Amino acid sequence: MSTNIESISAITLFTKNMSGAVKFYNSLGFQLLYGGESTSFSSFSIGSGYLNLSLCSDENEHKDWGRIIIYVSNVDVMYERALSLGLFPLSRPKDAPWGERYFHIRDPDGHEISFARRLEDDTRI
Repeated sequence: MSTNIESISAITLFTKNMSGAVKFYNSLGFQLLYGGESTSFSSFSIGSGYLNLSLCSDENEHKDWGRIIIYVSNVDVMYERALSLGLFPLSRPKDAPWGERYFHIRDPDGHEISFARRLEDDTRI
């Protein structure tokens, strides 16, 4: 079984100040879809994609810039493919409360990539 890489779904940026970041993007006209000023995760729509904000801790300050979320036709097949190549995903695929199935993996330079699929589009169902 194979899976197709379909599109970039979202970019997630880490922030130390969710309230300030949400206010900033709201003031520029971004539409808040999920989360808000007092949450640890927020998502804004950008056309057919998303700009996500994730609250980071001080120990994460210089480790990560964020992540790119790539939609694939089947998350579980992509996960099995990564394992078969001897790669080490950061977690098993799981369903998120915001309506996606996903898992994270790091590229050789340490950039975090999330492979995801909207649950309503999930081919496992």
